[in-house]
Amino acid sequence: MFNGAEVRQLRQQKRLTLQNLADRTSLSVSLLSQIERGLVDPTISTFWKICSALDVPINHFFQLPPEQDPVIRKDQRKIIELAETNVKYHVLTPIQQGKIEFLLVEIEPGEIVQPELVAHSGEECGFVLQGELKVMLDDREYHLHEGDSIGFPSTHPHRYLNPGKKTSISIWARAT
Repeated sequence: MFNGAEVRQLRQQKRLTLQNLADRTSLSVSLLSQIERGLVDPTISTFWKICSALDVPINHFFQLPPEQDPVIRKDQRKIIELAETNVKYHVLTPIQQGKIEFLLVEIEPGEIVQPELVAHSGEECGFVLQGELKVMLDDREYHLHEGDSIGFPSTHPHRYLNPGKKTSISIWARAT
C-alpha cells in the first residue's frame, strides 16, 4: 500500500518545502500535508502529479527490495491500488535506477482512472490485452479495443477510462 511518509522523505531529500511541491502540483499545502501524514490517500491524478513533480515513476513508492531477482513471478508482483478507485497497477519489472517502468493495468467497467487530464515528463505506450480503453489525449479521444496500441509523449495532457462492460487489461511502458 501507499506510504505518505515516503513522499515527505523524498520531498525533503530534494530540498523542497510543502509550498514548493504545492506550486509544482497545483495541489494545496493542506492536502499534501495530509497525504504525507497518512491521513488521506491520494487519487490517481493527485498521485501522478506528485510523482511528476518529484520526478519519479509511479512505482517509486512501491519499490521491491534492491536485492530483488530480475524476474518478477506472477504471484510475487507488487500491486498498486489507490483509494476510491477500481484500478490496479501490477508492477511487471523490478524497480531499478533505469528510465522505464512497465505495468499491467486493470480497469473495471465504467471506471475513470483520473477525473482530469494529467501531463508529466517522458513518453508512454500501451497495448490493450482485454476489453476496451478510451484514451483522452489533448482534445481528442481514442477508443481502443483488444489488440490496439497507442504511444504518445506524456507531456500531452491525458487520461484513461474503461467504457466497456468487462475489465480492461492493458500493458503500459513509460520512459522518463
